[in-house]
Amino acid sequence: MTAPLDVPESATTAEPELVLEGEGKAIEGRSLGQIAWRRLKRDRVAMAGAAVIIFLILVAIFAPLLVKWFGHDPLEYHEDLVDGRTMAPKGAFGGMSWDYLFGLEPVNGRDLFSRVVYGARISLLIAFLATMLSVIIGTVLGVIAGYFGGWVDTLIGRAMDVFLAFPILVFALALAGVIPDQGFGLSGDTLRVGVLIFIIGFFNWPYLGRIIRGQTLSLREREFVDAARSLGARGPYIIFRELLPNLVAPILIYSTLLIPANILFEAALSFLGVGVRPPTPTWGGMLSDAARFYTIPHFMVFPGLAIFITVLAFNLFGDGLRDALDPRGKR
Repeated sequence: MTAPLDVPESATTAEPELVLEGEGKAIEGRSLGQIAWRRLKRDRVAMAGAAVIIFLILVAIFAPLLVKWFGHDPLEYHEDLVDGRTMAPKGAFGGMSWDYLFGLEPVNGRDLFSRVVYGARISLLIAFLATMLSVIIGTVLGVIAGYFGGWVDTLIGRAMDVFLAFPILVFALALAGVIPDQGFGLSGDTLRVGVLIFIIGFFNWPYLGRIIRGQTLSLREREFVDAARSLGARGPYIIFRELLPNLVAPILIYSTLLIPANILFEAALSFLGVGVRPPTPTWGGMLSDAARFYTIPHFMVFPGLAIFITVLAFNLFGDGLRDALDPRGKR
């Protein structure tokens, strides 16, 4: 018979938190947000889109500083740099140089780089605030309709149908075209920006509202909601403490996809001449002016490229965010 091995007790027993992680490291749980962030970080395309978005936001915030370092006043004319016969900027490639990175506008010779940079402020400001308005209205009404049901759901649902059938572009053209110079304590560009935010945000809420309503209809039948009811929780508590935390993912996903749509809508209104009035630079307004000078391609390329890159970045980030928050729906 062999002698029993003299094995120390510490070798046969181990603290639970040391298992799998190694000695000295405790096992730490990860929240759903942390898990989603780890998935999102692995999506290089989505992270590239996020980097572009952050860059564009910084450009909009520090536009005066960038123009001071690399450009000129966006409203300053440089008619001496424009050919009086052809109305085109002097020099090659539309007057592009180290002093004028994107060249000059025809006729008046304004710095195109400065106008594109300042145009980012208008487009992003209107898109973000309009999206925020749509999210607030759509979330509130969608949750109320989905949770309470009955005549409340019917009333809100019919309101959604009316808004979805409403010709928003025609209404925006009519309303924005008759905006006075002063009203509601505002004037000039501030008033027009406020009206555009209201038009775009208020008439787009049903798209998010329908999604939130459908998610709420599913969530209100889940076990954790029944448990809250059995403990005596009332409607407001269940909505704010049980339903809304579980609706964060669809709200975030749809918001990132709604922002580029709002950017395009604002650019379309400015292109049609009912957005922010000249000489305030906007990407859509610059494209409208460039349409008359199709023989000078740089005048159209840079504002068009700014819109394309911005919309593409938001769409790529939105797709990656959707896959990170809802991996089961990943293609």
